Amino acid sequence: MAKRMSGQKAVTPDANALEASAKAAGKGGLPPVHLWNPPYCGDLDIRIHRDGSWSYLGSPINRFELVKLFSSILKREGEKFYLVTPVEKVGITVEDAPFVAVDFEATGAGESQVLTFTTQVGDQTIAGPDNPVRVERDPNTGEPSPYVHVRAGLEALIDRKSFYRLMEIGEAHEGWFGLWSQGCFFRIIEADALDLA
Repeated sequence: MAKRMSGQKAVTPDANALEASAKAAGKGGLPPVHLWNPPYCGDLDIRIHRDGSWSYLGSPINRFELVKLFSSILKREGEKFYLVTPVEKVGITVEDAPFVAVDFEATGAGESQVLTFTTQVGDQTIAGPDNPVRVERDPNTGEPSPYVHVRAGLEALIDRKSFYRLMEIGEAHEGWFGLWSQGCFFRIIEADALDLA
């Protein structure tokens, strides 16, 4: 919890003010949120659901432009997520990952293959040494949850249809079944376990 400085005016989080600040700060590409460290202003009831949809006060945010704008000012600090402008930082709730990879394109083959993922807000990320792919498994069901790093500690959950397509182009390497991208091999499942499935 941020300390309040004596004489500092308290700022009440407000989605409309946040939108205006984000628009002003984000002209010309992604804003440099990694350089901003404004005071924490509290939490807003903004939630990013596991399917990548956003809601505010329990109602869906249906304006794509607003979701895209807010997604450009996302910042992760530890396990918490914030929307950050040069003048304020507000906490939000992220159910799983802040992005969902809804499609990908594969070029090349084997170690030369390159996987480019597209998120629900149109961001693109190329899997590789800076943007790894990882898979977590539910300890009870064994169901996989695949992720790709997008930027600055923010990941995208790879949607089911894309994951099935990835499995079709995966290959075995050193006892693992996985994916190549930019010369990196990302493990999905032990090859022996895949053979038993």
